[in-house]
Amino acid sequence: MMVGLAATAMAAAVTPVLSQQNTQTIARYTMDAGTLSGMAAMTQGGQGGGLGGIMNMMRGGGGGVAHELTLRLGSTQSAQGSPAADHFMPQGAGLGASVPLVTPSRRTGQSDDDSEPGMPGNAEMPRGRLLLFWGCGERAGAGQPVVIDFARMARGEIPPGLFAQGLDLPEDWQVMVSNSTTYGDWPNSRSTASLTAQSSLLGAHRVVGNYSPEISFNLAEDFMPGLNPAGIDLASGATRMRWNHLDKATGYYAWSIGAGQNNGDMVWWTSSSSQSFGGPFADWISPAAARSYVEAGQLMEPGTTECVIPAEARAAGGQAMMTSLYAYGPQVNFTYPERPQNAPASWRPEWIARVRFRSMAMMIPGMEAMMGGRDTTGRQSRQADPAPAEPAGLPRCRGGLRGIAERAAGLCQ
Repeated sequence: MMVGLAATAMAAAVTPVLSQQNTQTIARYTMDAGTLSGMAAMTQGGQGGGLGGIMNMMRGGGGGVAHELTLRLGSTQSAQGSPAADHFMPQGAGLGASVPLVTPSRRTGQSDDDSEPGMPGNAEMPRGRLLLFWGCGERAGAGQPVVIDFARMARGEIPPGLFAQGLDLPEDWQVMVSNSTTYGDWPNSRSTASLTAQSSLLGAHRVVGNYSPEISFNLAEDFMPGLNPAGIDLASGATRMRWNHLDKATGYYAWSIGAGQNNGDMVWWTSSSSQSFGGPFADWISPAAARSYVEAGQLMEPGTTECVIPAEARAAGGQAMMTSLYAYGPQVNFTYPERPQNAPASWRPEWIARVRFRSMAMMIPGMEAMMGGRDTTGRQSRQADPAPAEPAGLPRCRGGLRGIAERAAGLCQ
């Protein structure tokens, strides 16, 4: 979501197969299934969640996992009466017999784009500068940081090569209010059900509604394991970040954001081997797209289990550099009817469904040392100077990139 505030999301996936029984595909359904670990799991309510769990993790105590799931149904048909749809789950999901897919109500004067899930309104472009670093290693490469003036960007002066390169793959298909005659999603305000660390998606799934054909499939893939990253401060001032190896990972990506030394500055670092800012990497990415991004140097190889954040990036970003780590996983596609052999170009299925998996974690590198805890080798970390008391009544974070930076620096909530 944070990366999505900075750049247009572009991800690749296979174009849906075509068909002869229908003139168009009536329904499209997506399931995005994520595993959260580190601070992401603690704030989501994973095992050992809450403030105590966060403090324990900062002191080297590790953490559990939490699960997230987003369901979206889009149809070319209108509902007979009020739109209604339900996803009937396997028992192991722990969500009851089904969860409702709710059609959001549109406010007067609201456009389709305003109602897209997960897209903030009125994102503010901050004043100040962006200091851009990239690459894994103790020292930043030549030409870093690239300094971007946000005031010039606000005037439409976008520096060439600012956004992530090597993203010339077809845009991934999405299910949204704006491209559906009728739309429904979950989670929503009508459902209080929530996943647990033990939730499983294995088994039979069925989606039934009054604006789409029935969708049913059997899922043999499940939530990925947690990454559970840990950071070790090096003598050079760099930080070595390590995480669990995930067998089904198709690639890894890390990025950090922090408040710079000067008021209004932001520091952005990514694990990409070339200058990179923004892109689709906070989303779910198909295995085919991940292979292309790995070849382009945008993602780390599937077997990677560590990356060093350069000393220059750490020094510029300060101690409270919020870091996100992503492992992209399998994708399962379903159609009805199944595509026949030698299908003509006019063939279209009645419905298509896609299930994507990823594992994501958040951490503040070096926090173990700041808290006087233990690093991943079991050695006692050096005791940092006591942090100043957090001021009471912190203001609410504003939108856009400035709000992200201020939140990372502890200036708002």
